[in-house]
Amino acid sequence: METRRTKLLFLACATFSIIHLVKSQNQQGFISLDCGLPPNESPYNEPLTNLTYISDANFTQGGKTGNIQNNSDTGFISKPYRVLRYFPDGKRNCYSLKVTEGTKYLIRTFFIYGNYDGLNTSPRFDLYLGPNIWTSIDVLRPGVADGAVEEIIHITRSSILDICLVKTGTSTPMISAIELRPLRYDTYAARTGSLKSLEHIYFTNSDKAIRYPKDVYDRVWLPYLEPEWSQINTKLNVSDFTDGYDPPRDVVTTAAIPTNVSEPLTYTWNLESSDDETYCYLYFAEIQQLKANETREFKIMANGRIDYISYRPRSFGAQTLSNLASLKCEGGVCRVQLSKTPKSTLPPLLNALEIFSVINFPQSETSTDDVIAIKNIQSTYKLSRISWQGDPCVPKQFSWIGLSCNVIDISTPPRIIVLDLSSSGLTGFILPSIQNLTQLRELDLSNNNLTGEVPEFLATMKSLLLIDLRGNNLRGSVPRALLERADKDGLKLFVDPNIKQRGSRKPTSRLVAIVASISCVAVIITVLVLVFIFRRRNSLTRKVIRPSLEMKNRRFTNSEVKEMTNNFQVVLGKGGFGVVCHGLLNNEQVAVKVLSQSSTQGYKEFKTEVELLLRVHHVNLVSLIGYCDEGNDLALIYEFMENGNLKEHLSGKRSGHGGSILNWSSRLKIAIESALGIEYLHIGCKPPMVHRDVKSTNILLGQHFEAKLADFGLSRSFLVGSKTHVSTNVAGTLGYLDPEYYKKNWLTEKSDVYSFGILLLEIITGQPVIDESREKSYIVEWAKSMLANGDIESIMDPKLHRDYDTGSSWKALELAMSCINPSSTERPNMTRVAHELNECLEIYNLSKRSQDANSTNPTGHSISFLSDTPSAR
Repeated sequence: METRRTKLLFLACATFSIIHLVKSQNQQGFISLDCGLPPNESPYNEPLTNLTYISDANFTQGGKTGNIQNNSDTGFISKPYRVLRYFPDGKRNCYSLKVTEGTKYLIRTFFIYGNYDGLNTSPRFDLYLGPNIWTSIDVLRPGVADGAVEEIIHITRSSILDICLVKTGTSTPMISAIELRPLRYDTYAARTGSLKSLEHIYFTNSDKAIRYPKDVYDRVWLPYLEPEWSQINTKLNVSDFTDGYDPPRDVVTTAAIPTNVSEPLTYTWNLESSDDETYCYLYFAEIQQLKANETREFKIMANGRIDYISYRPRSFGAQTLSNLASLKCEGGVCRVQLSKTPKSTLPPLLNALEIFSVINFPQSETSTDDVIAIKNIQSTYKLSRISWQGDPCVPKQFSWIGLSCNVIDISTPPRIIVLDLSSSGLTGFILPSIQNLTQLRELDLSNNNLTGEVPEFLATMKSLLLIDLRGNNLRGSVPRALLERADKDGLKLFVDPNIKQRGSRKPTSRLVAIVASISCVAVIITVLVLVFIFRRRNSLTRKVIRPSLEMKNRRFTNSEVKEMTNNFQVVLGKGGFGVVCHGLLNNEQVAVKVLSQSSTQGYKEFKTEVELLLRVHHVNLVSLIGYCDEGNDLALIYEFMENGNLKEHLSGKRSGHGGSILNWSSRLKIAIESALGIEYLHIGCKPPMVHRDVKSTNILLGQHFEAKLADFGLSRSFLVGSKTHVSTNVAGTLGYLDPEYYKKNWLTEKSDVYSFGILLLEIITGQPVIDESREKSYIVEWAKSMLANGDIESIMDPKLHRDYDTGSSWKALELAMSCINPSSTERPNMTRVAHELNECLEIYNLSKRSQDANSTNPTGHSISFLSDTPSAR
């Protein structure tokens, strides 16, 4: 393994004189940093690959430049790897790269020592990706000669990617190059974690290494051939049927076959640890013209288990087969074996393969909003603190000096709660960016050279408990709102004596008299109003005194509502609020929710829903077209969702109305879209909102079964100021209620996550949430009892008729169970939920493509290559 990785390093860095240049491909999204390159030499095109490299100077704070020594081992190294940057100062030094959030990248780092420092001593240090350790680097470890390379496939969680070098001993961290290449999102799908590259191999007796521009993703393919194998090749064109993997032509126009045609073709690889999990991607193409009496058919075995009984490569067409779930290998030794079937007249072949191990990055990065705010503060004030690199909060041993963070658990993004910039040489005004640190509890800007006035925005930061502005050159007065915060909320405010405190002087006697007079008048008015209210209540028992809605732009009269519904003729559904009627508005279908005067939902929830939906807009939230608020006549007018609610489809009630039982991929898409709607409420709304009533009847389906979240009457804002929860009376639907919320009256966004977990169980199982006819009436207890048997078929909805794959369904089920964890801190957030559901759908689509590809083989019988059926959880 190490020998091959050494070869990868030097072939990747070599001059590639044996590769013929082709027309340059599009480098959109590529990031190629030549570490240590002087800015005045940037950018440049590497002449043999035509890749554009730039200096790393603007992506890291410190470091010094070194040059590798010329000798027989380094003489062939090409320009991007001949200089390096080393970091003699500080514990952690980071590169901060702007990337596209949610994009799958191939990330590659090079470390070519080249005895640049004349010490001939191997640098040893740790490499981090954001707040998580990636690997430990030992540049001169045995078998690696003069350098190291690390490569992973990783989906970015934010728009900033930090790659950090951490000093662990006496040697100095160094790096030669960083390369990022965006990949298609539906390729290289891992059930969990990221993928660490172990091999990109194509089978040939040539000595050509292949990378960009022949490979559009700039993977580095190494030639390889076992002594007991023979090579076959073709000059004919080979079509690509690999669904986005796009292997280079030179990779699939050669193949290995066993020299002894009766023997199997076996490839073995070692994992770094026996506990590692692995993914293998096999590339097949029949590249020989077969005669009428010739057949090439073989079975594929992984670790001694048959995964394809009979596979026939596509004639001059490349296909990719891979395991849909990660595979563990006994003792860390993995084996794929191809053996000809009795029908076959020709030996098996294999054109290329890629091997990865799973690497997990569990620690969430600091909240993106906080990172943007603190980096803006850092940039504007020109703070050059060496510790201010990488993630501000995690890992804790590297958190930025002057910051304190609230780190709840590894799945929840940390938040900055203390900012101490005292005695930091700050000049200029107090930055408005500070107010974007919405969880900030303490702000210390004392003993600097700040000028201007004390800003009004500090009073709006409800989480602040302490502000220290002493020892600056501030002028003017303290805003009244800030003084009121100090008086009423216990805010500790420290300012210099020269700063006037408006409104702090004692009122004059004249003012006292005025105030007293006003108070008397106010008392009289209050008494009169109360008398009027009591009289009014006695005569109008059904009238309700309530605040009016201020939004006028979408308000309809009751007569207009009657007209659009044809006097409420067609009733679509009923509930505790009243009825939902079909309507027409400007020849467009609408749904009209009419609030009954006896409704328990009440005006408060009606008003909540109107005000929320008039200010938020998201493709996965049902759109409010208008409302009616006329006396006791209340109505909400929504966009029309042709396919009703999800509950009707899961129960089969829609089958008599043109509906159909949802298949597995449709269910996953509905789950993803619902999760995205909830995620928007949690992180896209200002302030953030909790829905409080996530359930299958509140997931509405449009004409093409697109899902939208509905019914926001119970929604509440959360995380106000420094609070971690909102104390409120319990509201919601029995069966979906978060037990922690139910017991403690503590509402957080994780309460919606629990409800979504119940919804996901409904989607997976087709079971009612509560069914007294079951031995375990509650769906959670029923699911746990089924899980004890480890039989996926007993859990999955029988109406799916087994049209699902085990990898995707197990992952979805495990996600649902994590959402309903009794402890809210152990539940994932909705961003993570949506991401993992996307992975479920990718796994299923890959499985379907694999089956479809195999169905073209008349005698092929697929059992899902390298599928790893999970045992009982």
